[in-house]
Amino acid sequence: MITVYDYPTACIFDTCGFDYFLVGDSVGMVELGLPDTRSVTMDMLAHHLRAVKRGTEQTHIIADMPINTYSDEETGLRNSSFFLEAGADSVKLEGPCYDVVRRLVAEGIEVIGHIGLTPQTAANFKMKGTTSEEVERLKEEAAGLEEAGCYGIILEHIPASVGQEITEYINIPTIGIGAGPYTTGQVLVSSDLLGLFEKVPPFAKKYADLKTVMEQAARAFIQEVDEGAFPSEEYYRE
Repeated sequence: MITVYDYPTACIFDTCGFDYFLVGDSVGMVELGLPDTRSVTMDMLAHHLRAVKRGTEQTHIIADMPINTYSDEETGLRNSSFFLEAGADSVKLEGPCYDVVRRLVAEGIEVIGHIGLTPQTAANFKMKGTTSEEVERLKEEAAGLEEAGCYGIILEHIPASVGQEITEYINIPTIGIGAGPYTTGQVLVSSDLLGLFEKVPPFAKKYADLKTVMEQAARAFIQEVDEGAFPSEEYYRE
């Protein structure tokens, strides 16, 4: 699984073999320069969702439900339906919102859960599941979400041993982000994977350094324009 927020990235990644695209509320921080995910609205995310849909032919698209958009069953159903109309194949909800999940699933809407560090409501970004009480709570939440009908659960920023314990405790897939190597799958934020920013979370790996590539390309363009080297004849022949 990878986060995707725009058309060209969707076109490229759709050919790479990902099982899922997540149009995440992380768009607020990594694409829009907002201070947190809580600032993201339905309309903001729908704008990016539609762009991703236009570039996707084969990958399952998950829409992240922004904060306060699934506070009760009717609100969750209305907003989830809106995202499905905008191009999502399923939706993601944070936390143990069992009743909302049950209602959506009963209406034919696929749902993936998200526990551990849940950025929409977290007071801080410290690792979760570090005490025996927290581990038991996370296992209960995972089992509750499975019982409610989730087809999978994202586990964020928990110890690897806890990620493994939860994965073995339930019968649906787990997708880890900072949850160790023992989950069923993994998810990364695309800007972290591509190296668009200097800093990434400690559990994210840069697989490329596109920041440097973009800077080099931009400087080369500026230099060629200043020197009169661009456009050369091959770029303006009639």
